[in-house]
Amino acid sequence: MLPPPIVFDLNDVKQKLSLQFRPLQRSFQFWVRAIDIYTGYKVLQLRVNFEKDVMKQEAMWERQHELAADKIFSMCSDLGGFFLKIAQIIGKPDLAPAAWVKRLVTLCDQAPATSFHTVKLVLENELGLGIDEVFDRFDVEPLGSASIAQVHRARLKGDKSDVVVKVQHPGVQDLMMTDIRNLQAFALYMQKTDIKFDLYSVTREMEKQIGYEFDFMREASAMERIRKFLYKVNRRTPVLVPRVIRDMVTRRVLVMEYVDGVPIMNLGDEIAKRGINPHGKVAAAAKQKILQSLSLAYGQMILKSGFFHADPHPGNILICKGSEVALLDYGQVKDLPEQLRLGYASLILAIADGDSVRASASFRELGIDTLSKCENEQQEMFKLAQTMFDTKLPPGVKMLQPFSDESSIKKIAVQAFPEELFSILRTVHLLRGLSVGLGINYSCAEQWRPIAEEALSQAGRFKDKNLQHRGRLHGILKTLFWRD
Repeated sequence: MLPPPIVFDLNDVKQKLSLQFRPLQRSFQFWVRAIDIYTGYKVLQLRVNFEKDVMKQEAMWERQHELAADKIFSMCSDLGGFFLKIAQIIGKPDLAPAAWVKRLVTLCDQAPATSFHTVKLVLENELGLGIDEVFDRFDVEPLGSASIAQVHRARLKGDKSDVVVKVQHPGVQDLMMTDIRNLQAFALYMQKTDIKFDLYSVTREMEKQIGYEFDFMREASAMERIRKFLYKVNRRTPVLVPRVIRDMVTRRVLVMEYVDGVPIMNLGDEIAKRGINPHGKVAAAAKQKILQSLSLAYGQMILKSGFFHADPHPGNILICKGSEVALLDYGQVKDLPEQLRLGYASLILAIADGDSVRASASFRELGIDTLSKCENEQQEMFKLAQTMFDTKLPPGVKMLQPFSDESSIKKIAVQAFPEELFSILRTVHLLRGLSVGLGINYSCAEQWRPIAEEALSQAGRFKDKNLQHRGRLHGILKTLFWRD
């Protein structure tokens, strides 16, 4: 008797081959597009040397920025995943050309949504119950979809308040790790040819942080820890942190309270909708309060606790009633070692006081290894410290352009940059981007000075009595300022 014939499911074979070759396809697409964008700028660098008219040079650069913006947008939009995070990092008004910002700002929360059928399967598999057994209502359309997960509004059985259900996209982790390794290779090339900065260490820290984002149980614990800390050290917390529904958390599903608010990206539209003059005193006061609240929360988290939310991009910030701020998404958090926390506190004081000698010493203490052959090395080092770790822009400057020939980063090579400092660097730059977007130029170093003084004083590293007195005065003023 002949054995039964072997039946091949052609669709199944195609799907398995597609999954197997997908990382290679993504790698190929990344390198083709990245090289195209890079060579466009290198060619223009040569062309502008033959043009003597400064106005024409600027027009050439603007045109190149517009072309590159379209290409970067297409790459990030088509590939999705990790590249949406890259768009969030580089698409900031203080860092990138205006043409880039205009295109990339629309990519927040624009990842393709997972079908409701798949979401339902993930939920029921993770929670061990049917979706109708857990929820009275579950919105089929997500509130938003990001690179790692999407969120739905729902209501638990027997409850009167709504919740948010965060569900991880299946199969996204392997693709994101492929993307990061491609970026690491590109970063190695760039730091050897064009940018005198330890970009590779930055991408290593990104790899570590993004790896953590796939564990929602870790995220829930981080959210609870930060929520408790902010409520403990303030009479009224400067930012709202959603409450976790503790028995509804797994590695791939996270249920939390629903916070009603407007994304900070839509603040201008909301102000206009209410008939408020966007350039008037009411709007200015609201924006000032929003930025002060965010900045105070971050100063306390970084300098007082050392454990902080490390992803304050606009998609993670809601503006609630009374200009209250809610901070969402705790997938990326950082727990600073004590030495780095105190070293950064010392650097904050140096920047706030304009002390270039102390800033250089703080760089060494933090493990930032630099090399410089320029004149006025200490002055350039201080400018570099301001560029990297403070939010304030120089007078009349709207964009820092850190990689221009006149930038301190070009004049002083950063040969080694501790991976763990990247989260602080990114947080400060995101806060700066928010401040530029809100039209407010402020110094986080100035606002954080009393918190840094307190941190160093508690560690026995703050000896100057005059500074201690000033720190107490700042603390009193801060307390009065934040009183309801």
